[in-house]
Amino acid sequence: MEDLIRLLIPNKRIVNNKNNNLELTNEEAHYINKVMRIKTGKEIFITNGEGSLWKAKKITNDFIEISELDKPYLSKKQYTFLLGIAVVIPKNGFEDILKMCTEIGIDFIQPLFSERQVNKNLNFSRKLLRWNTIIKESVEQSERLWKPSILNGLDIINWIKNRDNQDNISISVTRDDSFDDLNNWLKKQQVLSVKKNGVLWNVIGPEGGWSSREIEFFIKNKIPLVKLSDTILRTSTATVNASSILNQWRNDLKLEH
Repeated sequence: MEDLIRLLIPNKRIVNNKNNNLELTNEEAHYINKVMRIKTGKEIFITNGEGSLWKAKKITNDFIEISELDKPYLSKKQYTFLLGIAVVIPKNGFEDILKMCTEIGIDFIQPLFSERQVNKNLNFSRKLLRWNTIIKESVEQSERLWKPSILNGLDIINWIKNRDNQDNISISVTRDDSFDDLNNWLKKQQVLSVKKNGVLWNVIGPEGGWSSREIEFFIKNKIPLVKLSDTILRTSTATVNASSILNQWRNDLKLEH
């Protein structure tokens, strides 16, 4: 594939452009003209974050022309099995978590709140805008065709109560050797039990650990508890570890079927 810069542009804007000429936002124009210094007539890639990639050409500082809108340069279907990481928002490092989960291939990111969480005072609506921008930039940088979704923050117990029955959830814990590690737990899952269009989630807790009330809730509701490591991991490290394990499990499934 050609080495061209990429812009992620919402699909609605792409399909509604007139005469294949798409007007750039101020941020997009700044990136194209000032940051990347793309000259008029030069090509770039644009993706809708929903599996399609097109070639486009800069025609002015504010407009690009899309080549063959009805025939994308590249298309990729969404995975049959979707992956989710739910993580209690740490005091530091959550933006790095977003970048790394996007690069690895996670489909859904769920910010959570818990009893032992350090960082609870958030302007969540403003944070969500910032986090979506970080994910967008990571999609462009990593050359993904599907943009992961970041969901509204919820308390861990309320989130589990509201999950779709199609979803499979495992909860990461520490300091307990009686539970399977995530790798072994995934190997024991029958493909049929992981429902198509459902989400396979791993949940990463706060650095202070789950409270006794939360653990009791998990056990009462038969949510599997799993280990990630024999050592104590920071939230960011645990999240990357779990994301990599989930993604490898999905890749192995593709090879088997």
